[in-house]
Amino acid sequence: MIFRETALAGAYIVELEQYADERGFFARSFCQEEFAAHGLQAAAAVAQCNISFNRQQGTVRGMHFQLPPKAEAKLVRCTQGALYDVIIDLRSDSPTYCHWFGVDLTAANHRALYIPEGFAHGFQTLEDDTEVFYQMFAFYSPEHAAGVCWDDPAFGISWPLPVSVIAPKDCSYPAYRKVGV
Repeated sequence: MIFRETALAGAYIVELEQYADERGFFARSFCQEEFAAHGLQAAAAVAQCNISFNRQQGTVRGMHFQLPPKAEAKLVRCTQGALYDVIIDLRSDSPTYCHWFGVDLTAANHRALYIPEGFAHGFQTLEDDTEVFYQMFAFYSPEHAAGVCWDDPAFGISWPLPVSVIAPKDCSYPAYRKVGV
């Protein structure tokens, strides 16, 4: 795997190191030892895996996170279609606090995004019938679930498409006040 640090401290794009032949290619998509070698705290264990299927281009999901002590890191990959994946650094002690980063994840480019604890996460689908695969490094805890509004001016995220579908919950988060997670 090839780890490329993003502009946000601790977040990485993880690219496959492909071994190709006439059949196609083989690549490792996750290895605890390689994650640990890069100092990624989530290297110890995958707690659960989730799939999000999105029927319509322009669908937005996010911006979600879990509060301490149940904060979660995750590795997100697009397995069908294409999406624009967005993270916001909500760690008040971080030099990139309140900054956001976006990257195209597609079934064709095989990239994944490693998202550390303390980040809000969301995405917008760029194609119909887009599927997203999450490896979660903490268990889901509904009482610790939180979020920031996808269009909160505190962050100024530039989404690539008009929003076609979004859950009422994702529009209901209050305006963000810079207090950190």
